[in-house]
Amino acid sequence: MTMKPEETEVWEPVPVIVKPGSGWDPPGDAVILFDGKDMSEWDIPENTRWVVKDGMVTIAASHARQVQPVWIFSRKMFGDIQLHVEWCSPEKIKGEGQRRGNSGIFLPGRYEIQVLDSYQNPTYVNGQCASIYKQYSPLVNACRRPGAWQTYDIIFRAPRFFRNGRLKSAARVTVIHNGVLVQNHVKIKGATTFIGNPEYVAHPVKQPLGLQDHGNAVSFRNIWLREL
Repeated sequence: MTMKPEETEVWEPVPVIVKPGSGWDPPGDAVILFDGKDMSEWDIPENTRWVVKDGMVTIAASHARQVQPVWIFSRKMFGDIQLHVEWCSPEKIKGEGQRRGNSGIFLPGRYEIQVLDSYQNPTYVNGQCASIYKQYSPLVNACRRPGAWQTYDIIFRAPRFFRNGRLKSAARVTVIHNGVLVQNHVKIKGATTFIGNPEYVAHPVKQPLGLQDHGNAVSFRNIWLREL
């Protein structure tokens, strides 16, 4: 029996209208976490300093924090998100490997996307720029030269847990670095750890978003997200 075209047409529900961004501007339904003016959306501990100037925020470099990183976290909690972050490593090269332009973006629940100056800077590949730190190397190295602004566009689905704390579904993430796909809907293995294997520890779906101060003068601007 031949079907009519209208038999496969879906008319409802009608998708919500969202004004798309243009250039610098985020989309109309975005949550703005840094607009170039202040860091009021973040909790910043006393042992780290973030300097807002000329529309960007820069970590105040400290040799002591090369070894002991410090995190700042968003005041609001998030779960599944589309995240946009622009960042820039210092133009003047200092150090090598993990000591060069090191920072990190901690997706809700402490799952790190590495920020690092990986432009002609060898290091272990599951710790280079755009890696899921100590879990997945990026598909390619799309890093721009030191001092150039770079973009991350990240799609993150938070993990879910049963009431008894067992993992129900793992977190998944897609990362686009400077317009290039570098992580393709990969399954996160657990919370980020420097030593040992990652493991999941049960937590609510919504958690703060984090940025890492690792002692390097990395700058950020235009940070926004959409809740999915």
